[in-house]
Amino acid sequence: MMHNERSMETTTHGRYLVHAPAAGKPLLVGFHGYAELPETELARLTSVEGSDRWTVAAIQGLHRFYRGRSNDVVASWMTRQDRELAIADNLVYTSRVIEALSKEWPGNPKLVLSGFSQGVAMAFRCAVTIRPTVNGVIALGGDVPPELDPAALSRIPFVLIGRGRRDEWYTAEKVAADEQRLRAAGVNVQTVHYDGGHEWTIEFAQAVSRFLQKI
Repeated sequence: MMHNERSMETTTHGRYLVHAPAAGKPLLVGFHGYAELPETELARLTSVEGSDRWTVAAIQGLHRFYRGRSNDVVASWMTRQDRELAIADNLVYTSRVIEALSKEWPGNPKLVLSGFSQGVAMAFRCAVTIRPTVNGVIALGGDVPPELDPAALSRIPFVLIGRGRRDEWYTAEKVAADEQRLRAAGVNVQTVHYDGGHEWTIEFAQAVSRFLQKI
């Protein structure tokens, strides 16, 4: 049977968390991975030594669902269905969150975005879209979105890439390809390979601490 498919724009609401906000602090914003919540990403970022010198926030993906047969609510950023529309929705949403954070806790224009797994792509997309330019991106276990060209990537001055040596999804080959793309765009890239899998570890948190100190 033949059928016609349409899409309809609508209003929805997203959720974000803020830890120990204070005016005058720089802003560190996290994007969680697939089937996670912002609580998880916020815990990662606040585990970093020196994070108390930042206003730390974590944004929840718009697409919520139950984990398996449990009552646990988790979220994702998108699926392959209507992917381009989801990207556009996410960019509007995350940009508004960051704008709201900057207005509620003003005083320091410095901004760093952090992503884990599926959240890495959102961190990069947001970084090249929002104004003003971000100061850095932290990317753990996820690759740079393929649609971002060198001109877009050049808006990011510093990037920290993390990969666990036993990570079967974000492979060493993907890391090398991302490094090449970013450096070709003029981005200052630092890569950390640590003992672990597809996970945030103490070793990576230490690398993040050193990265933030240099921003």
